[in-house]
Amino acid sequence: MTTWRRRFVVTGSAAFAVAAGSSARAQSVDAARKSEVDALLQRAVESGDVPGVIAMATDRNGVIYEAAYGKRVLGQPAEMTTDTVVWIASMSKALTSAGAMQLVEQGKLDLDAPAAKIVPEIATTEVLEGFDVAGQPRTRPPKRAITLRHLLTHTAGFGYDIWSADLVKYQAAKNIPGIISCQNAALRTPLLFDPGDRWFYGINIDWAGKMVEAVSGKRLGVYLQENLFAPLGMTSTAFKIRPDMRDRLAKIHQRGDNGAFTAQMDLEIPQDPEFEMGGGGLYSTGGDYLRFVRLILNHGKADGNQVLEPETVDLMIRNNMGDNSVTQLKTAAPPLSNDAEFFPGMPKTWGLSFQINTEKAPTGRPAGGLMWAGLANTYFWIDPSTGVGGVYLSQVLPFADKKSLPLYYAFESAIYSMA
Repeated sequence: MTTWRRRFVVTGSAAFAVAAGSSARAQSVDAARKSEVDALLQRAVESGDVPGVIAMATDRNGVIYEAAYGKRVLGQPAEMTTDTVVWIASMSKALTSAGAMQLVEQGKLDLDAPAAKIVPEIATTEVLEGFDVAGQPRTRPPKRAITLRHLLTHTAGFGYDIWSADLVKYQAAKNIPGIISCQNAALRTPLLFDPGDRWFYGINIDWAGKMVEAVSGKRLGVYLQENLFAPLGMTSTAFKIRPDMRDRLAKIHQRGDNGAFTAQMDLEIPQDPEFEMGGGGLYSTGGDYLRFVRLILNHGKADGNQVLEPETVDLMIRNNMGDNSVTQLKTAAPPLSNDAEFFPGMPKTWGLSFQINTEKAPTGRPAGGLMWAGLANTYFWIDPSTGVGGVYLSQVLPFADKKSLPLYYAFESAIYSMA
C-alpha cells in the first residue's frame, strides 16, 4: 500500500513530511493526518499525562511515522528524542523468544520436550496448593513436565508476584527475592497450576533465556547480540547500559495518588546481575525495536539476512496454547501495576511470544494482530495482515497507567486512520 510508504518524522516541535511521487493534494491530506497525530502526542505531554513519549510506526519497508515529545527526566533539560534509550521491560520477551526459536530451528531446543533436559533445576519446581496454619506453603509435584512451548506461551504455571498475592506470600515465607533483582534465587518460585492448564503471566521467559544459555554456551546478552541484534542493526539494545546509551537514557516516573509524577532516579535493572533477565531486562530504543517488528512483518528476513525461517515466524504468530485464553491480571502491587487487560471482553490467545487479538481491535488492528508491553508503559503491535506495526514508549508506573495506556491506544488508532 503506497499510503503506508509516506514517511513522517517529528522530533520535538520540528516536523517535515516526505511523500515522494504523491500529488500536492495527497501530501496536504497526509500532512493534515500527520499533524493530528503530532498534536495528540504533544497535548498529552503539555497536559502532564506523560512526562515524555516516543511513538513510531513502520511498514514492511521502513519507518512511516516517528515522533518524540517531552522530557527524559522531569525537571531536567534533556528532551525526549527518537533515539532515547528506555527500559523496555517485558518487550524483552519477544526478543528472547526469537532467540530461542532460532535454536529450535537448529534442533538444539525442542518446543515439546521436557525443559528439564536442558535446565535440570526446573524439574524441582512444584505446584503451590496453599498455606498451612503457620503460613508455610503446601506444594505437590506437577502432573506433567514443563516444556519450552509452555514457557513461551505463559502456560507453564509460573507467575509474577505483581499479579499474585499467593506468590508474594510464598516469597516472604521462603525469603525469595523478586525477579527484578536478577538473582538466580528469584526463579525458585512455585507453579500456580499444572503446566498447560491455563494462561498466567510470569517468569516463563526468564527460564527460556536460561535454556538459550544452556545450549548456546553463551551469556544470553551475548547470544542475542550475535544472532539477533547485530543482524537486525539493533545498535542500542542490551542488558548492560553502555556509556553512549546512558547519555540518552530516560528515567522511570512514578504516578502518585494525586496524579503527579516523581522521577525514580535509582530505579534500574542490576547492571552486574547473576542472570540476564530475558523476560524483562533489556534497554532499547524505538528505532531498534521497529527493526524487530519489521523482522516479523517480513517473515524473518532483515536487510537480506534470513534471521528466522518463514515457517518459524508463521508458527510464532499463531495460537500455540490451544483452548486457553489470555485473562485479566489483577494487581497485587498497586504502585507497580493497575489491573491489566488489553481489549477487555475480546477473546485473546497467545503465540510465541505475542498476545493475539482474535477479533478486530477497537484501534483498527485486524484480527490476528500481535502485541505486548513492558511494565513502564511501553507497548508494541505487529499487524501481519496489513503489514504495519508500531512502538510506543513512555517511562511511567504503574503499568496500564490511566493516561499512558489510552494514549498508546489513541496513537495506534491514529496510525490506522492514516491508511
